[in-house]
Amino acid sequence: MEPNAARILQEALRLPPEARAALAGSLIDSLEEAIDDTAEAEWAAEIAKRLRELDSSKVKTVPWSEARRAISEG
Repeated sequence: MEPNAARILQEALRLPPEARAALAGSLIDSLEEAIDDTAEAEWAAEIAKRLRELDSSKVKTVPWSEARRAISEG
């Protein structure tokens, strides 16, 4: 990694989690040359479905610490 990129990374790692996630998303988006409209529509539909499930209490959320523990115990 070049020195400038390493410095930027160190600064980015000091950001709050939400800001790091937004930055990561923006960086990933910058790598995509073409947008797959079908995939975008499918993701939008999936997100809407999951939001409906949350709003109706059909599903229950799990704290990240608990999910991470379950994944690592896997």
